Amino acid sequence: MSACVPARTGSASPEHVHPPHSPPHSPPDGPRRRFRVDGADVSASIAVFLIALPLSLGIALATGAPLQAGLVAAAVGGIVVGWIGGCPLQVSGPAAGLTVVTADLIQQYGWRTTCAITVLAGIAQLGLGCLRVARTALAVSPAIVHGMLAGIGVTIAVAQLHIVLGGTPQSAVPDNLRALPAQLANLHAADVWVSALTLGLLLLWPRVPGRIGQLMRTVPAALVAVAGATAVAALAGLRLPKVDLPSWNSHALATLPDGPVLGIAAAVLTITLVCSVQSLLGAVAVDKLVSARPDLTGRVGRSDLDRELLGQGASNIVSGALGGLPIAGVAVRSTANVNAGAVSRNSTMLHGGLVVIAALLMVPVLELIPLASLAALVMAVGIQMVSLNHIRTVTRHREVMVYAVTTCGVVFFGVLEGVALGIAVAVAVALHRLTRTRITHHETERVHHVHVRGQLTFLAVPRLSRALHQVPQGVDVVVELDGSFMDHAAYETLQDWQKTHTAHGGAVDITGRRPGTRISEPADESGNCRCRPWTAWRNHQCEPPRTTAGTVDRTEPAEPSDGRESGRALARGISAFQRNTAPLVRGELARLAREGQQPSQLFLTCADSRLVTSMITSSGPGDLFVVRNVGNLVPLPGAESGDDSVAAAIEYAVDVLKVRSITVCGHSGCGAMQALLSSEAPEPGTEHRAHTPLKRWLRHGRPSLHRMTEDDGSWAPLAGRRPADAIERLGLTNVVQQLAHLRAHDSVARALQEGALELHGMYFHVGEAQAYLLTGQADQEVFELVREVELPA
Repeated sequence: MSACVPARTGSASPEHVHPPHSPPHSPPDGPRRRFRVDGADVSASIAVFLIALPLSLGIALATGAPLQAGLVAAAVGGIVVGWIGGCPLQVSGPAAGLTVVTADLIQQYGWRTTCAITVLAGIAQLGLGCLRVARTALAVSPAIVHGMLAGIGVTIAVAQLHIVLGGTPQSAVPDNLRALPAQLANLHAADVWVSALTLGLLLLWPRVPGRIGQLMRTVPAALVAVAGATAVAALAGLRLPKVDLPSWNSHALATLPDGPVLGIAAAVLTITLVCSVQSLLGAVAVDKLVSARPDLTGRVGRSDLDRELLGQGASNIVSGALGGLPIAGVAVRSTANVNAGAVSRNSTMLHGGLVVIAALLMVPVLELIPLASLAALVMAVGIQMVSLNHIRTVTRHREVMVYAVTTCGVVFFGVLEGVALGIAVAVAVALHRLTRTRITHHETERVHHVHVRGQLTFLAVPRLSRALHQVPQGVDVVVELDGSFMDHAAYETLQDWQKTHTAHGGAVDITGRRPGTRISEPADESGNCRCRPWTAWRNHQCEPPRTTAGTVDRTEPAEPSDGRESGRALARGISAFQRNTAPLVRGELARLAREGQQPSQLFLTCADSRLVTSMITSSGPGDLFVVRNVGNLVPLPGAESGDDSVAAAIEYAVDVLKVRSITVCGHSGCGAMQALLSSEAPEPGTEHRAHTPLKRWLRHGRPSLHRMTEDDGSWAPLAGRRPADAIERLGLTNVVQQLAHLRAHDSVARALQEGALELHGMYFHVGEAQAYLLTGQADQEVFELVREVELPA
């Protein structure tokens, strides 16, 4: 068989492939490939364009900027960010999150100075991208970001409501709210009817049921809403304000900033902050959407956030210089791009090109759109920015105060002021949680429980000491630590008390309340391993034996424990499961108990205690139907050589459970393989007369030994290398041989012929914590090692 070449999981797409020492997203070496556009990118670009066109005009209307500015920003965002940015499938353009900021700047400094501020913000983004600080922006609390977007959404919705009713919005939310009663008393019927039609189509279009609805949803609801309202207004001959696109010859471009230096600097900071945070969070969200599409695996890599920041900065420079709105990643268009089947950055760039064509050739059509329809569309976007899902999330994480303060700050004071208030409240909440620790003590069934909820710092040591000294001597105690940090003072207090209590005949079990909770401990100054007293694996050896010279002797085995200690360890393990894990898995196990098991795979492996099947396959209850025996052997069917226990498990898994795959997993250092190599071959026909059950069982591994002996050396290397020794070579050969034995079973052969079953081979190297997957065609007798699979550390 040919040598295998390891291929790491999560590989980048061809457009992201780069030499080992080149920066991410650098162009590949060698001759350039001819430019080609995938058909999926073309269809996705059209879908995004149909969404971007009305939204760009609506956002420009909401900011008070020239309507062409929205089209300029949409085109530049698509082409420039699509070409340079680090998130290939994110679509950038004028974003609703920038509406309030831009509107304030236009009112305060004028349009041309706002364009200059956009250019300066782009330069600031380039600097941040060069400093590679993009991930620092993700350190901002999600409650602050969601609160900022909610505040902007409220501001947009209240302002656009006046246009929907036929009036003119004021500059601030309080002013708009005070003017609302007068506006309701002076309604313009045509504007209200067009707005209501737009909102009705926008709401009902995605909810049409059946196949017709599925077909209709291929056309974006935003386009249908605006086009429908425009058509009705034109046919009915309604007299109302419409889109006015002046000649491109009179389009206003950027000029030198004119205003106070501190005011301009604050404006640049605000645009930079909002654009950067929204774009980077959008890139992370797009990564999640991409990971949910299996067809993009290996084609689109994870976002390079620093490069994305560079792309956003370059686009804002170009957009501001050309008289366009500020640019950021737009969630609505990015989601539509991914869902429409885009496979590369070409879809984003094509959508920008389509916007350019529309801006040059479709002006007469665009000027038919009523302003009330665009205002209704933007108002709906603003309402959607106040996400109930976000509110539930921050409430669950006890950050609703941060969210509410940020939202109110943005609504009543402005974006920068609201974000500053949110950060201040978030810091205050974090400090309060750090210093607030609840310590309780109670007795249940003659076991004393000390529950520590919160962070254990020196400030909590007096209360911890009082609680611990309330525990009587010589009793069993469980100390539950429900926190993520413990400083040196608290650790020493807890350890000193534990030693004293144990010395007086008591038993102490220190554990985390939630599985997976890591309690931070100070390192031992002497350099020795200081294991947690609640360590999960009770046979972990943290104190290696030492020789008389003081050096560590790692070859001396640990002293075996007696049976009573093993029993106590088992009981402690069961107790820990019932206390920590059972409450979390009880619901899932109850579901499996009701519905029955439906595993997707039969996993046949060795009985070796070092192989934890759920760990090396990242599986849980109900995922695998596991069969374990000495040597991961599959006896051939037949009266003389068969083994009913393994055959019965195979038949049950294939015919009853309808598993879709069977995996045979061998491992390094297998004792069964060692025994096969060291044993003498029995006389023909006497294998079943072996003296011990183990020797009789190992006769099923003889075909693997013969296969290795007769092999001419053309077997596959293990990830590019030869097997380390004969044991490893036999272990690999045994996996291939047992796969051949599987095909001899009637149920397996029948399922393979029907195409309902796949066979896989796997080899786990215990010392390296590395799994190797052997794959091949199901009708071949020899499987080739084609890739290695990396396990998480």
